Amino acid sequence: MDFPYDQAPGAPIRSGIPEHGRIPKYYAVKARVSTLIDELGEGDALPPERDLAQRYEVSRETVRQALRELILEGRLARQGRGTVVAGPKMEQPLALASYTEGVRRQGRTPGRRLIGLERFPCPEALAAETGTEPGEPVWHLERVLLADDDRVGLESTYVSAARVPDLKEEFDAGTSFYAYLHDRLGISFGDADERIETVLATPREALLVGTPPALPMLLIHRLSRDADGRPLERVRTLFRGDRFSFTTHLNGRG
Repeated sequence: MDFPYDQAPGAPIRSGIPEHGRIPKYYAVKARVSTLIDELGEGDALPPERDLAQRYEVSRETVRQALRELILEGRLARQGRGTVVAGPKMEQPLALASYTEGVRRQGRTPGRRLIGLERFPCPEALAAETGTEPGEPVWHLERVLLADDDRVGLESTYVSAARVPDLKEEFDAGTSFYAYLHDRLGISFGDADERIETVLATPREALLVGTPPALPMLLIHRLSRDADGRPLERVRTLFRGDRFSFTTHLNGRG
């Protein structure tokens, strides 16, 4: 099978092609399927694996390996027993804005599904992050993140019960927690520290988000403070790596 790109000896690595020029069969198939994806539209079905294997003169396992990588990259998605072209990844800004705002800016409908809301004595490791004394009550709010009713993430929020004493009675878990703090309680966010890493979801997390356990996830840890600099919340959010990318604006002023 011919590969659709040339690689001159000594040239830098390009499009995943190693300098020695030996192209794995699955990668050649992946490149050809990528071209096919560009010709199709979102939601269009790919030919069956059997047909792709015949077209590219490779084994079905080679086709499966190529498709697995394209699924992990978010270019394809499983639908029933077939494979379809996925839509573009959603871009979430790294800013003091809620998930709701970020999704709406892209013309999608945000939502959240409540998994649990519980109140418990604050452990020592969490106390400083929520501005709470050890043993004082904190809330743990866990929700599945939705975009157009698709499950795309899992969010866990810890906040001092003293700051939001009536959370269980007043808060609509399907709406923005930031909007509740600002509009109902008059609490404004000041700044936050965030850390991003890639992880594999636990079996429980994968079940809640509706993904295979082997799918890479983007994990964001956030520690937020209010406008007076007081600790406000600790948030742990898992985003599907095949559906999300993150953006930020940088400038040269230091």
